[in-house]
Amino acid sequence: MPSQATPAVDHQTTLETYLRLLKLPMFLEHYQAYAKDAARVSLSYERFLYALCEAEASYRLAKKIDYAISQAKFPLVKEIATYDFNAVENISKTRILELAEGGYMAKAENILLLGAPGLGKTHLAIGLGLAACRQTKRVRFYKTAALVNELQLAQRKLTLSDLTAKFVKLDLLILDELGFIAIDQEGAQLLFQLVSDLYERVSILVTSNLRFQEWTSIFGSDKMTLAFIDRLTHRGHVLEFAGESYRYRHRLPQSNGAGVAEMHPMGEERNERE
Repeated sequence: MPSQATPAVDHQTTLETYLRLLKLPMFLEHYQAYAKDAARVSLSYERFLYALCEAEASYRLAKKIDYAISQAKFPLVKEIATYDFNAVENISKTRILELAEGGYMAKAENILLLGAPGLGKTHLAIGLGLAACRQTKRVRFYKTAALVNELQLAQRKLTLSDLTAKFVKLDLLILDELGFIAIDQEGAQLLFQLVSDLYERVSILVTSNLRFQEWTSIFGSDKMTLAFIDRLTHRGHVLEFAGESYRYRHRLPQSNGAGVAEMHPMGEERNERE
């Protein structure tokens, strides 16, 4: 009797099935094109495999970075590269770029950006946060008042320990505008407790328009204020901003004769028709 023919194996379909099972989307997308290029230039099998692995690794890194940025909840994108270092005093671009390398997070060190409004503290805080995300670090951005509200809500729901546990898993917590909006005594105590829980475990980046001696207005207690500052500065980089407000320097020009009140740098108003 004639032997029964063995069904032909569709190697391409099987290979692509394996690549899907192994979750190698870049292998699946590029293997045919890379194979043609490898054959054309007589590339070794190892170099062909290396090229596919490189594409897969780059894709996965990009996905991790995108995920880290999405989880950080930045209000907008601000890059260090677009910050005008010539507009501020006492802030070294070299120092900021050194911090952007991320070594402070490995040591759970903090960063404090202090100074008058309009000098770009939030800009640099977001820029440093983005730099950390691009190192696949776990980052979370908060307006400080919003964080306090979240802590108070969690306390009322008896889920404060669960929320704190999420913060402990971070590499960097950014607290923007500390002291800009008043918080009550309960909120101040919860914020103090969170910083104490993260002390020497998670890096904290704080921006504030207030000088240290004014922080008592936030906590209402000299003792708590000193303890809070001590925890932040013990392993902290303090950068003090000085200069003219960026927003004031780039304000829209006023129309002559429009009768619009113009605000002068010292806060005095005049009518343009005078």
